[in-house]
Amino acid sequence: MREKMWIFHSADHSKCLFSLWNQWCLCYAAVVCLLFSPVRTDDACPSSCICARDSGTVTCRDGEDAEVPGDIPAWTSTLILKGRNISTLQRGAFMINGTESDIVTLSLSYNGIQAIEPYAFLGLPRLHLLDLSHNQLESISARAFHGLLELRSLYLNHSLSPPATAQLSDALSTQSLRNLHRLELAGNRLMSIPLMRLDMYNLHALVLINNSIESIGRENVTSLYQQRRIRVYLSLNPFRCNCELEAFYYWLKNSSQCPDARHLLCSEPEAKRGLPVEKLRGEDVDCMNENLEAVSYVFLGIVLALIGVVFLMVLYLNRGGIKRWLNNIREACRDQMEVYHYRYEQDSDPRLANVAV
Repeated sequence: MREKMWIFHSADHSKCLFSLWNQWCLCYAAVVCLLFSPVRTDDACPSSCICARDSGTVTCRDGEDAEVPGDIPAWTSTLILKGRNISTLQRGAFMINGTESDIVTLSLSYNGIQAIEPYAFLGLPRLHLLDLSHNQLESISARAFHGLLELRSLYLNHSLSPPATAQLSDALSTQSLRNLHRLELAGNRLMSIPLMRLDMYNLHALVLINNSIESIGRENVTSLYQQRRIRVYLSLNPFRCNCELEAFYYWLKNSSQCPDARHLLCSEPEAKRGLPVEKLRGEDVDCMNENLEAVSYVFLGIVLALIGVVFLMVLYLNRGGIKRWLNNIREACRDQMEVYHYRYEQDSDPRLANVAV
């Protein structure tokens, strides 16, 4: 009986050991799979990027990727993409696994971006700063900046081609940018301020340095008077210092809203080239004086033309008397010439001279 019990006990002990061995093997296999599995966690840093979790910054430079990295860590607050080959910003390009991101600062300079599609920045509700400088934008959708309700600073320096410049006004007119504080558009060959209305934003700084602005229109000047908080930077623009600059000239003299006012120079006319706009005299941009001068020249021309017409009419009405007068003068001249001719012949012939004596 004891022998049978020992046999049964030995069999149960072997089954137990076998079961423990299987469990240990399964645990070991699971650990190996976790260690060598390609599956990443949300905290991992994307390839070809440098991550600093303490500051929440992810920097990705000089890559051949044509799209925004899709594995940006969820903790990212500052994303810097530079020197990439991103030709188009597609809809929701910065959404992480279809969810919104906490990115606050987004720098996309020097990426060769040519087009921004509608809702490209969807999923960035807390974005405060967007830098798109030094790209080659050819197309900007009217809804490109839709959803950026918290955006404070937008940089588009040296990025706009003529087609994109024409589309910029519509893109900036979205209500999503109503909290925009700073807008930089330097170096884009702009001919005018590309904002339909200045009062629809909360602008504090508008940078228009190094463009092709020759004058600021009266409507824009009126808006600037109303929006006293705005500071406008306008140096390195070719201002045409003539009558059309009058409203802007007086705004510049009476307002402190242009911090670089002393650097604004005239490019035309030639006599005023290089002269600071602030140094102009009131009569240099006085439209009334310029118009009066033009009118005076026209009036003088009309008077001279009338005098000429009257003179010709007098000549025509007295044509008979004038003809007789001319004939008399001609006959008198002929008689006088005959006298001179006769005397000449006498002086030249000695025989005629003796006869005369």
